[in-house]
Amino acid sequence: MALRPKPWKPLTRISLSIGMLLLLIAPVAPSQAVLKDSPKALVDQAWQIVQHNYVDRSFNKQDWTAVRSRLLQPTYTSTAAAYSAIETMMESLGDPYTRFLTPAALKDLTQNVSGDFVGVGLTVSLDPATREWVVEKAFTESPAAIAGLKPQDVVVSLNGKPTPTIDPAKAGPYLVGSVGSKIAVQVRRGKENLSYTLVREHINLNPLTYQTIASKAGKIGYIRLPIFTTKSSDSMQAAIKTLESQQVAGYLLDLRGNPGGVLDAGIAITRMWLSQGTILSVQERDNPQEIVKANSAALTNKPLVVLVDHQSASASEVLSAALQDNKRAVLVGTTTFGKGLVQSFEPLNDNSGVLVTIAKYFTPNGQNIHKAGIKPNVAVEAKAEQPSVSEGDRQYQTALEVLSQNIRQSASAPSK
Repeated sequence: MALRPKPWKPLTRISLSIGMLLLLIAPVAPSQAVLKDSPKALVDQAWQIVQHNYVDRSFNKQDWTAVRSRLLQPTYTSTAAAYSAIETMMESLGDPYTRFLTPAALKDLTQNVSGDFVGVGLTVSLDPATREWVVEKAFTESPAAIAGLKPQDVVVSLNGKPTPTIDPAKAGPYLVGSVGSKIAVQVRRGKENLSYTLVREHINLNPLTYQTIASKAGKIGYIRLPIFTTKSSDSMQAAIKTLESQQVAGYLLDLRGNPGGVLDAGIAITRMWLSQGTILSVQERDNPQEIVKANSAALTNKPLVVLVDHQSASASEVLSAALQDNKRAVLVGTTTFGKGLVQSFEPLNDNSGVLVTIAKYFTPNGQNIHKAGIKPNVAVEAKAEQPSVSEGDRQYQTALEVLSQNIRQSASAPSK
């Protein structure tokens, strides 16, 4: 890896939805002395981390030194007051990816980055108008999925507490708990009100699946990767090796709905498909641009098509852009989410922490896709609530056609 020596251990945002961050753990070199241990010291420590690392030297066009002076004037009599001040400070940057994590939220994050946690297996988003929670996904075979919760269900309350009164960034304790503990969930589905009692279990957040599919062009290896965790690269390697042993003629990699996650996993998986070429480059605030390249033989060189959509983000976009720019794969679907920033996790003295945007990343062709996304080679809109891997899935069917055509072309091309 071409990045300069430092811990390169990215994490993933895990609160209620997962991903859309590329995170690193990096050392902090404070530019000013930190106060002695106290609630106010936490505020100053958080300020100094941003001062030293934040990618925008203008700090969203504000006087960051004046921000420190203002924040250190009050007397903070409790940790909660300090947390509130840190949250206000982070919000002033106007960057949704730079934020504060309480010790509970941090524990949630570190459990989930490993791909294993105890909970109900539910991810939700926030309806900005009603502040209610809307189900995005219930993980396969999780308590939520077995109970029957579905995407677009509106979570009205948890244990009797209305969801509009719960900050999603602090909602981990409501959904995560000890094995066997229960949570009462009230849901609205259209005009119907439903009640569930879910029992928390161990949830595997690395549900990579694969199978072989018969086609007119031969046997195809289909791989579905819904998230990047620390386990994803090993799972992908095993899937490719198994499918290679079954002599598939080509591959269909499905990254639809994949919000990203662990950057190292994205890089490692890219190298499984790509033998040479640039994967991405990273530009930090005060350092030269650094380049990450493919540096070993790929596990397969057979034709590859990648399915993407507007929810494919972060590490999904790193992988997709690298394969597209290096002409290793054809992308089918819709324009991706558009997340071109890198975050670093920095711990505070009381086991809380902050996530800080420290860099921009660029595709092999030199593009920063932030807020723009990656355009697929073949654009295909999806139907609402379309089935996956079926005749009604237009994107999947188009991807199969494109892959079959590429397999036939590859078979007819003269060997080098």
